[in-house]
Amino acid sequence: MEFKFIHAADIHLDSPLVGLARYDGAPVKYVRTAAREAFNNLINLALQEKVSFLVIAGDLYDGDWRDYNTGLFFAAQMTRLREARIRAFIVRGNHDAASQITKHLSLPDNVQEMSCDAPEVKCLDDIGVAIHGQGFSKAAITEDLSRNYPDPLQGYFNIGVLHTCASGREGHESYAPCDINSLAVKGYDYWALGHVHKREVLKKDPWIVFPGNIQGRHIRETGSKGCSLVSVNEGRIEAVQHRNLDILRWSLCEINASGAADLDDILERAKQVLETEIAHAEGRLLAVRFLVSGACPAHNNIFAAPESLINNLRQLATDLGAGHLWVEKVKIDTRRLVSQEEVLSLPPVESLVQYIRELANDEGAIVGLLAEFAALKKALPPELYEDDGISLKDSRYLQGLLPQVEELLLSRLRGKEALTGDI
Repeated sequence: MEFKFIHAADIHLDSPLVGLARYDGAPVKYVRTAAREAFNNLINLALQEKVSFLVIAGDLYDGDWRDYNTGLFFAAQMTRLREARIRAFIVRGNHDAASQITKHLSLPDNVQEMSCDAPEVKCLDDIGVAIHGQGFSKAAITEDLSRNYPDPLQGYFNIGVLHTCASGREGHESYAPCDINSLAVKGYDYWALGHVHKREVLKKDPWIVFPGNIQGRHIRETGSKGCSLVSVNEGRIEAVQHRNLDILRWSLCEINASGAADLDDILERAKQVLETEIAHAEGRLLAVRFLVSGACPAHNNIFAAPESLINNLRQLATDLGAGHLWVEKVKIDTRRLVSQEEVLSLPPVESLVQYIRELANDEGAIVGLLAEFAALKKALPPELYEDDGISLKDSRYLQGLLPQVEELLLSRLRGKEALTGDI
């Protein structure tokens, strides 16, 4: 028997994308519909490839629906599959656990949800497939659900569906942890995992796969996003292919400014990086964060007037992007080329640097500064505290800022002379 199926996960339909609107020029409406458009691409792929079934390994939804439109959209897409006689099997994850979704809709009869109370087996006798899975009954599942999955059914192609952090993944909560070797010896032919948003093949014998999410939602989810298309022939997997589904792609463009003489030099390097990213995006809307770093003669001018570099990078993106590129943020981490010994040789500068460095190691002084900043915090706009913004309650955050304070003060004191290397 020859057949194909699609393994997808972490759809996060109608994710709220909190905080996006605060970014200047953000394509808010476009980004908010990105998950739906990517899911539409998923259904199109299933129809084009004439797959036998679709597996969604958790987090179809991103928490409780704001209204019924989210559920109605999903049901309409499942109806498209039903018309093509394609079945769908779903387990719930931490974001759409049984305890999270309060609204309910009757779904087309080609959709089957796996039990959240105990492992369940769904058999497709016509093609000899047994699908084993268990969803999350609550948002935080900390036990290994896979331990109770039943033995494989003899004579069937066995698939295990599991929403899990596996052995742990950075940036993801430790939900339903499991041992990869334990999954491998279970006897299943394919493990369809979900929860981790970056594609990862953990093992090929048997195949144990995180397909990643189908649409990146922020700058921590860069690169292509999609699903796994699995081809099976006579009970053996012939191919597991990643297929892109995303309509918007996030990219961290790292610009190495080491040795850059001036702003034009940095912009030329940024142009080369950006042209490569645009080519890889293949016509998709590209959301970019620039990270400019390295020791260079241009540093002092950059630090004295960072807005010049920021706005020139935005203009470069506008020129190259032709309406398909948005700069989410520009982060600058350049350094001066002058040696530390030269800087410290000047008595006023030496005293200033010494004070800043002593302050970094004085916990009592840092705590005192936090108390003084309490009143300042009330005067700052709340959006500065979102994402990777200001945190005036965290002493470690404040200590981490001190090297930047040192850098800023030195740059301001030295002025334009730093470009010649004279102090």
